[in-house]
Amino acid sequence: MVTRAKDGIHKPNPRYAHHALFADSTNALIEPTSFSQSNTQIEWRRAMADEFNALQCAGTWVLVPPTSHMKILPNKWVFHIKHNSDGSIQHYKAHLVANGFHQQEGMDYGETFSPVVNHSTIRLILALSVQFNWVVIQLDVQNAFLYEYLSEDVFMKQPTSFVDPQSPHHVCQLKHSLYGLKQAPYA
Repeated sequence: MVTRAKDGIHKPNPRYAHHALFADSTNALIEPTSFSQSNTQIEWRRAMADEFNALQCAGTWVLVPPTSHMKILPNKWVFHIKHNSDGSIQHYKAHLVANGFHQQEGMDYGETFSPVVNHSTIRLILALSVQFNWVVIQLDVQNAFLYEYLSEDVFMKQPTSFVDPQSPHHVCQLKHSLYGLKQAPYA
């Protein structure tokens, strides 16, 4: 029988490493499930500020006064701890997610799309890279959904704790796609 130890692999298996998140008695490694839980720790506040700054720099939305005919989507913060291969913490990640489940097809968006990887394509690329001695690099695109413009008018509440003091009652008119929108992967 082949085991990880016999192969000289001593780092924790990520499949079973999630129990370590809940084993910490100080709650430092537990991913928060709400804004109120995250707002008590500096790491999560910094992660939210980084995400908000990235959204602002990308011009994801403009603030507009609300009208009675606007369908204004709520939003929430989603939190995740990214780990290195040895199990140590790489960084804390916060995403602002629009609650797109409030959207209705035909009214709020036209088409959806769900990109799915084709495993035979990955195997082909890896085989070619081995055959031709190509370098294979994995990368993580930060805020991938933020690069495409939306064709529909989508309005969202301002993010919790990041409400503009000059326009506290305005809403965000999304110019770029945002996580959680039904049309985001299609865009």
